[in-house]
Amino acid sequence: MSRFFITGGGTGGHIYPAIAVAEALKGEEIFYVGNPKNLEYDIVAQKGYKFLGVNVHGMPRHANFDFIKWMFQLGIAVLKCCLYIRKYKPDAVFGTGGYVSAPALMAAKLMHVPYMMHDCDAQPGLVTRKLSSGAKCVSVAFDSACKFLKNKNCYVNGNPIRSAFKTLSKEDARKNMGLENKLTICIMGGSQGARSINDASVEVLKSFSKDFDLQIIFQTGKKNYERVIEQLVVIYPEYENDKNLAVKPYFDDMVTVLKASDIAVSRSGSLSISEICASGIAPIFVPYPYAAADHQRKNAKFMVEKNAGIYIEDNEINEKLLYETVSALINDKERLQELQRNSFALAKFDGTEKIVEQLKEIIK
Repeated sequence: MSRFFITGGGTGGHIYPAIAVAEALKGEEIFYVGNPKNLEYDIVAQKGYKFLGVNVHGMPRHANFDFIKWMFQLGIAVLKCCLYIRKYKPDAVFGTGGYVSAPALMAAKLMHVPYMMHDCDAQPGLVTRKLSSGAKCVSVAFDSACKFLKNKNCYVNGNPIRSAFKTLSKEDARKNMGLENKLTICIMGGSQGARSINDASVEVLKSFSKDFDLQIIFQTGKKNYERVIEQLVVIYPEYENDKNLAVKPYFDDMVTVLKASDIAVSRSGSLSISEICASGIAPIFVPYPYAAADHQRKNAKFMVEKNAGIYIEDNEINEKLLYETVSALINDKERLQELQRNSFALAKFDGTEKIVEQLKEIIK
């Protein structure tokens, strides 16, 4: 039995690929390194992996006192990870990029423990770019990412996605959610939610349900849930009695949510795109405009170029445009099916297996 440190956190885009790899490392011993104050702690606790906590936050954008404080915190987090490595002696470390993975990967480099990285985006993030040169190999979701990395062993694997995306049928997914087997839309702004998407959506939920008999799965994000409910009570007081409508702050089982859906209104984080493709959904992307290196816009434009998605700017999304865009898809079944076919054609179902093979290879 080999022992692995898996690290990545802050957002679902970093956590779920790490969890997918952890789940695929069956029979191996897994320790998950993350911030106990973040989303990864709850998800890892549900999975039953041993959690090693580090206090780490995103890097401040300006060189001021906050930056000095952050550097000090990062140094302590790296030292703590070095102590974890000394105590548990992992055979390798696997990180999915982002600030949460930085201390464990830096500690691995300092302690001469082999490590592998995976980056989800068309343009890799800062942590991946800075630490990739010391990695035994780097996995990426997009071939365009390789040119940004100083590593000869760069593999285009696609994103690691959970195995249920391969096996769960649309009918079973809908049954599991208590939904009917009919046209369904998923509205989500990522694990944190998105106010622009929420505000536009809440205005048209009643119309979607009444005009088109459309089932709506609406993930508001935990921070925005109360605001959405306050708006809904005013706009659509009977919403709780509408069987077409499922509104929650967060769905733990996004595999079932996505597999149940035909259309998605979504941010364009790379993992969301991979899971949308694996579900054969027609996506309407509203990129987060402040994402690092503008990667969400780049991801969304890649999908539009492949005729596998529709693009709306964050500052343009409103109830009128959202209603028009969704109704146009519903009324044009050929266009709807074309987007579904093209997105599904971009799905890579063997990414997790390839990453696990490569990860095991670096400890031989």
